[in-house]
Amino acid sequence: MPFKPRTIIGSLVGLAAVAGLFYMAFRDEAVPVDLVAATRDVMRITVDADGKTRIKEIYEISAPVSGTARRSPVSVGETVVKGETVVATVQPSETGFLDTRTRVQAEAAVREAEAALQATETSVRQSEEELNYANSQFTRIQTLVDRGVASLTQLEDAAQARTIKEAVLDSARANRAAAESALERARAALIEPGPPANGETDDTCCVPILAPADGVVLDIVNVSERPVQAGTALLSIGQPDNLEIVADILSSEAVRIEKGAPALVERWGGDETLHANVRDVDPAATTKVSALGIEEQRVDVTLDFEEGDVTGKGLGDGYAVFVRIIVWEGKDVLQVPISALFRNDGGWALFAYDDGIARRMSVEIGRRSGLMAEIVSGVDEGTRVITHPSDRVEDGVEGIDRSTLN
Repeated sequence: MPFKPRTIIGSLVGLAAVAGLFYMAFRDEAVPVDLVAATRDVMRITVDADGKTRIKEIYEISAPVSGTARRSPVSVGETVVKGETVVATVQPSETGFLDTRTRVQAEAAVREAEAALQATETSVRQSEEELNYANSQFTRIQTLVDRGVASLTQLEDAAQARTIKEAVLDSARANRAAAESALERARAALIEPGPPANGETDDTCCVPILAPADGVVLDIVNVSERPVQAGTALLSIGQPDNLEIVADILSSEAVRIEKGAPALVERWGGDETLHANVRDVDPAATTKVSALGIEEQRVDVTLDFEEGDVTGKGLGDGYAVFVRIIVWEGKDVLQVPISALFRNDGGWALFAYDDGIARRMSVEIGRRSGLMAEIVSGVDEGTRVITHPSDRVEDGVEGIDRSTLN
């Protein structure tokens, strides 16, 4: 029986619908992917590290003598002037309290000194009387010589006797002065701790310490009065605007850093990025234990802010910063995100996005920064590549830009 055209058309439509359903049911669904274009741009390779600021020249002021440091006359943050501002005062140490035996010994020494002084005073009076007698004898004999009754020899003997008595008197007076000093020393042993004696003031009893440089008081060890030994730290002074940065860096990374290398300073508290340059890399590393308990060899790298870059920014001594020291920089480098790369047959590869299809392409990479890799060959500028490819992405798989799904 012949088929009618209407029947044939209906059958074809039905078959097409069934085929479409089968295709939709069994075809591979497009994989959502993230796409980034290979671009030419500035590329920097940096050594990143946490650091902190510090004042370049800090003057640590210590006690020049042992004694009692008076309450600090300055406060933290106060401006001081070189050679004018008194930043600390130290007074002599107080004498100790006397125990019973020491006091008895000291009192006995005073009585002994008083007796010795009395003896010297008696000796002085005796010497004065003997000198007076010698003077009168000399005068009498000189009169007799003038009359021709006494000889010149007698006059010379009288003059010599007078000279001897003058020397004896001088010696007696010197002994009396020594005895007075001994008595004063013995009495000093009885002095107890207390307020300054003999009308002493801060100007006469204390050692004033003047600021060694212009600047600001950064730290005071102890504001209150306290006993100190010679060399005890009292306070520190510096210029807050004269800052540098010290960063603690692994020795394996420090070998790539050269003096004068530029650096970017971030996370210091402001919105803008500050600039600095490496001034010095310590020649010796130190062993430090990381937060994970691993011993590491670390090196201090010192950086200077560019002139005027830190003025008015509010930074001070010991502030935390994050530095990116640039060890290499290219101006026009073809690059893709490192997240687009994966290992393949001993080399590197990525998935290029070609008209909705993922195409695996082998590439040769050069330098790598923290997030980007230089492409030496394999893809051209503008090629869109898949980043963070999942295990569903394979060569020839259909993909769809994830950003178009939203």
